[in-house]
Amino acid sequence: MTDSHDLTARDAAAFFHQHGSSPCIGALRAARGIWLEDMAGRRLIDLHGNTVHHLGHGHPEIVAALKRQLDELAFSPRRFTNEPAVALAEALLARWPGPPARVLFATGGSDAIEIALKLARVATCRQETVSLEGSYHGHGFGAFGLSQAAPDPRLGGFLPGRHHVTPYWAGEGGPARMLEEIAGLLATGRIAAVIAEPMRSNCHVPPMDLWPQVRALCDAHGTKLIFDEIPSGLGKTGRFFAFEHFGATPDMVVLGKALGGGMVPIAAVIGDAGLNVAPELELGHYTHEKNPLTTRAALTMLEILARDDLVSRAREAGGRLASGVADIATRVPSVTGVRGMGLLLAVEFDAARCGQAPGATFAEHLVATCLAQGLSTTAKGGSAIGLSLPLTVTDVEISDVLDRIETVGRRV
Repeated sequence: MTDSHDLTARDAAAFFHQHGSSPCIGALRAARGIWLEDMAGRRLIDLHGNTVHHLGHGHPEIVAALKRQLDELAFSPRRFTNEPAVALAEALLARWPGPPARVLFATGGSDAIEIALKLARVATCRQETVSLEGSYHGHGFGAFGLSQAAPDPRLGGFLPGRHHVTPYWAGEGGPARMLEEIAGLLATGRIAAVIAEPMRSNCHVPPMDLWPQVRALCDAHGTKLIFDEIPSGLGKTGRFFAFEHFGATPDMVVLGKALGGGMVPIAAVIGDAGLNVAPELELGHYTHEKNPLTTRAALTMLEILARDDLVSRAREAGGRLASGVADIATRVPSVTGVRGMGLLLAVEFDAARCGQAPGATFAEHLVATCLAQGLSTTAKGGSAIGLSLPLTVTDVEISDVLDRIETVGRRV
């Protein structure tokens, strides 16, 4: 039987190396619910899941739906439609809180972001964008350029006309500077779209009046507002769309990650039907655009989400976790609290009390300490770790997670 060391060594020899995925820290043989199991049988609670495990890993109803779909129709060429693709589009449109809308599907969030950019360009006859410095929207040359004003110079140029503003999470005065900079850029009349995560995936919650003010600026200047909910949508924050917390409906929203039930890659753009102005263009002409397997998985995911009232469960479970972390903070000085909404959370630590400074080194120490306590997670900035659990998490599992976090706080 192949062991973990052998498999990670083979992985390192076969794949191009890149930050965060290869070389790997280990090899898995199973993933079920909140649990990961490595080749040696060690079990870890997954507090990361690449934000795909809204229903937990390996949900049996998604597995069964995919098996049935394989027997019925496994592929559909682009020029034809099929029942699960249409039903998924209709199900997403039924959740849209704005005026009449339409959808397009893609195989990943980065591609879907670029579909949204194309729609904004053709609708406004403009080409420039505004995004928040330090955000993340994918790795395509269009999407990745939205994240940072100055990516690694070895990658060369990205799309022209990119403008990056101070993000709302940039300390005291961040939201005011962000609004001022957006207003100045939109006044040029050159901006096709403002694109942002309504709540950053690093779990920084914006002021409640921020996005309504951005919405008003976009309306005043004929600019489209795009919300990236690839990590935060589909109930994760305690509302189906994260933007529903903030009283501002975008022109377009992008969903991905968990949409495929944690098993298959699919993303979606939902946008105002008034953007349907370029039928002669190939806006998202992907081979697997209306793949019956990926759309069946997504449709089943939405059905489970509604049937089991998992959006409400995210609010309840998230509140239980936040309350538990606050309780730990009263006993463990290194733990200072939690930020985020619903089940998209980050636990914050006091680096100084641990004899360190916030930053990459301390964050790596946090993640390693979590791993030693059976928690698989990632850094959320220089002094926090992710606390992202499935919407199906049980109260018993929440108690287990909190016990382990307290141990991490005492050992870090």
